[in-house]
Amino acid sequence: MLFILYYLIAIVVLIMHFTGFLARHNAEWLVLVLAVTVFPAVIYL
Repeated sequence: MLFILYYLIAIVVLIMHFTGFLARHNAEWLVLVLAVTVFPAVIYL
């Protein structure tokens, strides 16, 4: 269940990034937070 929630949040953040919403609201750091949270899972797998 948490994986589904994580992926939904990730998809929403990426859509907001590519539409420019995050840049307009100075929230590009959300993409970096998302990348940092994915990094340990990539190393573990």
